[in-house]
Amino acid sequence: MRVFKFGGASLKSANAIINMVSIVCNNKNEHPLIVVVSAMGKTTNALERILQNALNGKEYMQELNKLKNYHLETASNLENNDSSNITNTVNKLFQSFEIKLKELIDQYNGSIESYQFSYDQIVSYGELLSSNIVSEYMNLTGTKNSWLDARNIIVTDSTYTEGKVNWKKTNQRIKEQIEEFKGIKITQGFIGADPYNNTTTLGREGSDFTGAIFANCLNAESLTIWKDVPGILNADPKKFHDAQLYDYLSYREAAEMTFYGASVIHPKTIKPLANKKIPLNVRSFERPEKTGTLIGNEKSHKVFPAFITKNNQALVSFKVKDFSFIDENNLTTIFHTITNLNIKLNLMQNSATSFSICIDYKEYQVNRLIEELSTQFKILFNKKLQLITVKNYTEESIERFKNEKILLEQRSRNNYRIVVSEDITF
Repeated sequence: MRVFKFGGASLKSANAIINMVSIVCNNKNEHPLIVVVSAMGKTTNALERILQNALNGKEYMQELNKLKNYHLETASNLENNDSSNITNTVNKLFQSFEIKLKELIDQYNGSIESYQFSYDQIVSYGELLSSNIVSEYMNLTGTKNSWLDARNIIVTDSTYTEGKVNWKKTNQRIKEQIEEFKGIKITQGFIGADPYNNTTTLGREGSDFTGAIFANCLNAESLTIWKDVPGILNADPKKFHDAQLYDYLSYREAAEMTFYGASVIHPKTIKPLANKKIPLNVRSFERPEKTGTLIGNEKSHKVFPAFITKNNQALVSFKVKDFSFIDENNLTTIFHTITNLNIKLNLMQNSATSFSICIDYKEYQVNRLIEELSTQFKILFNKKLQLITVKNYTEESIERFKNEKILLEQRSRNNYRIVVSEDITF
């Protein structure tokens, strides 16, 4: 049993899907294979915009039709003259999508909770579309497979946009439905369902995590994540011209890199694999003959510094209004609000008179945070920032940042972290 996961870039067009299917065909053998797919290209971003405009009473049909045409064009390019199965499937899914969207518009009450629920019901259509297109195309070209609805397998709680997996029930569903099978199953990343059969999502870019869930529950031989990069690099090559490829990383080293924001792998992916010592391969769908990066249980060799960037960050600083010190009671108040708003802290730093946090900039969360704490604290706020972590840093490796305007700086034994303006290239 093996698990493959393909991201949106590997499915962005008909030609990309043809390439993806060829990789599956070239790697299939007598062992069963589960293929987890993300939404095509930038579909998730488009669905987010459609939902926000729809809920805010703005025009959204132009973007919806553009997205629909994109999928229909892909379907048409994959079909031969004797078949329209893929096109029919896409049309049916968009009909369902429009009905669901109108229902959610009518139910929306303006709260964060209402938005998060609506988000999961709508954005999940990206994976439903891509997985159906891939499955239909594979069957059309003679690669027999079965389509599997991840919402019938992955059981979560009702924390919408960040569903927490119920491992016991998920394991039970997998054993009941798919533990023993032959051939290929196509399923969706990123999505599951709560106990009330409402669709949930596992967090942005959560398809890697889905692959790890299936691999763990099925005691898979391996998980392979196919990306548009040659493997795991020590930096984003679009920002750092001297990025280098890791041939091997330990689970621990990889987990720490994802924690700090390395975007090649979703942060929750490593633990389910490490618990059962399941190897993770990160390979290029553009150069499938290359071995990429292997992540496993052995200790890493000497690891050169990693430069990890997180864009779209906000820096929020809290100061007590009466000029007294920030004490434990103040921190308790701040952390309680952060927890209630489901905000993740990427970096925090405190001094005698202030407490600063760096978080992903989500407008509705930041606005609520400031609104709820502004009566007790003076709040300073910056957005459109970049958080840079240099893992296993050397003095030479951080010399390149000396001329940048640094809003916040932090050092530990192994890591150097700064918050700077966005879109810096080194």
